Amino acid sequence: MASAADNQWIGKRTIRPDGEDKVTGRAAFGADFAQAGMLWGKVLRSPHPHARIKSIDLQRAAAAPGVKAVMTGADLVDFPLDTPVLVGPADMRFVSRNVMARDKALYAGHAVAAVAATTAEAAEAALELIEVDYELLPWVIDVDEAMQPDAPVLHDFLRTQG
Repeated sequence: MASAADNQWIGKRTIRPDGEDKVTGRAAFGADFAQAGMLWGKVLRSPHPHARIKSIDLQRAAAAPGVKAVMTGADLVDFPLDTPVLVGPADMRFVSRNVMARDKALYAGHAVAAVAATTAEAAEAALELIEVDYELLPWVIDVDEAMQPDAPVLHDFLRTQG
């Protein structure tokens, strides 16, 4: 059996061909790219680990200068839960529900709304105008707690057989 000492990579200095460009500022990143007519997107994320979304008011954000579109999970395709919708190995019934929160935010950072605007600053400013009314729900962050019989259920539409 080969040991780590025999390996040409483990424990060795990796040469970074792009390192000099990054530290000198010559490297180009996706955020550096801009093109005429390009829109900038920003995402509003839930600050709560588990919360029912009672309402989302997008009116002020939609009317803000430079804003071209706002959306929530209600704007996504709502695949029926009783029939698998496979795209490769992924079942879109569940993938689409995790892309953006619909009725509930399932974790802190779950996308709740998105804005497209003519500048990054306009999109960021519009996020501040979105009003979300949350009902905080019980949550756990520990696997052992999550497996307890009385643990909060994230996906109300899924039930175990036990």
